[in-house]
Amino acid sequence: MRMREITFAQAINEAMREEMSRDPMVVTLGEDIGLIGGNFGVTKGLQAEFGSDRVRDTPISEDAIVGLSLGAALVGVRPVAEIMFSTFLGCCMEELVNQVAAIRYMSGGQCTVPLVVRTANSLGRSGAAQHSGRNEAWIMHIPGIKVAIPATPYDAKGLLKTAIRSNDPVLFFEHAIAYYGIKGPVPEEEYTIPFGVAEVKRPG
Repeated sequence: MRMREITFAQAINEAMREEMSRDPMVVTLGEDIGLIGGNFGVTKGLQAEFGSDRVRDTPISEDAIVGLSLGAALVGVRPVAEIMFSTFLGCCMEELVNQVAAIRYMSGGQCTVPLVVRTANSLGRSGAAQHSGRNEAWIMHIPGIKVAIPATPYDAKGLLKTAIRSNDPVLFFEHAIAYYGIKGPVPEEEYTIPFGVAEVKRPG
């Protein structure tokens, strides 16, 4: 594979762009993600390329963002919702726990929820308590939701593409410092990284 060095943020952006080009049912929505490309610039350029119907700015209501995404997922859309900071997952836990995670099982498998919720962890940025949470442990205790926490640009792109193609909901945690603080090799060619498969970084 041909490799090049890109940032964590570029890897997320590429994954979104490629999946939106591949599948017209992939959409993304969240606060300020369209016009300005999100709080961290990760979705920059997507609205210009795909239009405001598929890259949609929303009001500041995490509950509404997840609820709207859930409804869209139930009728065949593949939403990628952005919750600006992971601490704000507390604002939409009813939707996540009692609806998003449970509907496949409550419907006996008749309904699927192909929904990705992207969110940023932000420790170390002087963001005060409301912008500095690490809430992975909450979500890992919710039956029915997959959790992805990429560590490198390679992981970020490959895991996000897998998450978007999944027929079950995925909470995708991204560290805000990593967006522009980490660069790494990423293939130019198409690839995905399967969930639940360990990678041996170094034998020993």
